[in-house]
Amino acid sequence: MADELLVPARMVNEYVYCPRLFYLEWVQGEFAHSAETLDGAFTHRRVDQEKGELPEPGEVDETLHARSVTLSSDRLGAIAKLDLIEAEDGAVIPVDYKRGMAPDHPDGAWEPERVQVCLQALILRDNGYTCREGALYFRGSRRRVGVPITDELVARTEQAVAEARATAEVGPIPPPLVDSPKCVGCSLSSICLPDEVHALETREPREVERRLIPARDEALPLYVQAQGATIGKQAEVLVVKQKGEVVAEARLFETSQVSVFGNVQVSTQVIRELCQREIPVCYFSTGGWFIGMTQGVGHKNVELRMRQFAVAEQPDEALAIARQFIWGKIKNARTMLRRNAKGEVEKALQDLNNLARLALRAESAASLLGLEGSAARVYFEHFPLMLSETAREVGAFDFHGRNRRPPRDPINALLSFVYAVLTKDLTVTLSAVGFDAYLGFFHRPRYGRPSLALDLTEEFRPLLADSVVIGMVNNGEIDRKDFLVRGGAAALTPSGRTKVLGAYERRMDTLVTHPIFGYTISYRRILEVQARLLGRWLLGEIPDYPTFRTR
Repeated sequence: MADELLVPARMVNEYVYCPRLFYLEWVQGEFAHSAETLDGAFTHRRVDQEKGELPEPGEVDETLHARSVTLSSDRLGAIAKLDLIEAEDGAVIPVDYKRGMAPDHPDGAWEPERVQVCLQALILRDNGYTCREGALYFRGSRRRVGVPITDELVARTEQAVAEARATAEVGPIPPPLVDSPKCVGCSLSSICLPDEVHALETREPREVERRLIPARDEALPLYVQAQGATIGKQAEVLVVKQKGEVVAEARLFETSQVSVFGNVQVSTQVIRELCQREIPVCYFSTGGWFIGMTQGVGHKNVELRMRQFAVAEQPDEALAIARQFIWGKIKNARTMLRRNAKGEVEKALQDLNNLARLALRAESAASLLGLEGSAARVYFEHFPLMLSETAREVGAFDFHGRNRRPPRDPINALLSFVYAVLTKDLTVTLSAVGFDAYLGFFHRPRYGRPSLALDLTEEFRPLLADSVVIGMVNNGEIDRKDFLVRGGAAALTPSGRTKVLGAYERRMDTLVTHPIFGYTISYRRILEVQARLLGRWLLGEIPDYPTFRTR
């Protein structure tokens, strides 16, 4: 039997605890650390060190004390890494280490832990050893709990192994638990989205009563744009140097991505370490164009990518999700005008409402593209009304419509730069969730273009990118000296880019109430939630993709 078909004993524990957690971890390759998982890894630091020999079944004696032993059973289709194996009266005893306190339970431990140690005992039996009992050692209470290998427990364990293997091989993903206390503190709750999936199961979504997702990310991007700078590593710290002098430092565990502009050198040691930690390196041109990124081996969730490719090949299904993206973009653009425009925009708001309605009924990708273009013209015709009179009077921020490649005025230079940074962030987010960021549903594939990232960017352009530009201009955070205008093309200076990146990161860190679920999280977290909800829609867990739209 191929190794990949052997279900680990730890995963059987997860299956008994929560079948969906098992599926996410073992089938889709999802994982996220929490304080509990890190503490668990610390607890296992000794038993994970291979030590002592495991003799042949007929040679076991009382001196047996073997750590970190891996055995498997073809009969069960399971494999286990046993923390510790001891012996008593010629029989072996598997001892499994746990980080927490021993529970107040009639059987001394919860069912998932007893099933796990029972499976270890059965694997030992299938390898010829006599095993009548197992044990659990709870580090929190320093207590050892015996687990008799009864016929009843054996039957439950074999059933759990068979069910877990069948679930992994056939699918689909098990549904999330309903209002379960198990979800609180689960390291995968922000990936699983149990309450959000339940809230969206019908076409009448409701608010959720609890927020399982952290409001903000603890790790943040590192931007390096000083030409000639180098990025090296000292222990757990990234060190940025220019002309031999240290100009910045960032701890690795506080870094979510590294973005470099132009001629910045990243050492091989840094790239290897970042790849191991699944921290991407994003490359921009000196002028701010997003070029590409380096990352680790990538997400293991091939199931999601298979479904993504299948939907992209079906024009009707691709059009269905594209309509949602464009509807959200038009609605959010209308919200920006309604909130910020100083002048007569009633007709524009009505036109955008009508175009949004038509977008939901578009019968082809071409007609949807035409509606998106019409909405963009209406929006950008009235864009100057969102800029302060002071900014317009100065003349540096005159705006007469959208232009690019290259942008011909400071406002368009700002928009293009922030759109590129936002596209980068969504490329990183989509890749981390398990998508192929280069295959979209609205933006058709083109070499080197992250089409899916551009798709998801649509609904966030007004709320994140445009709002950053409007806020900086109106608040006087940026002025004419932050731009170079040559030959009819405008570009940000390095100091100007620094200002924009600072404003952009502040916007991404802004807490906002989710319009559907009702809890408060940062915009950066919302990007991840939306990407995961897109995946839940593709895999058939929710009937529609819920576009993010502010009220």
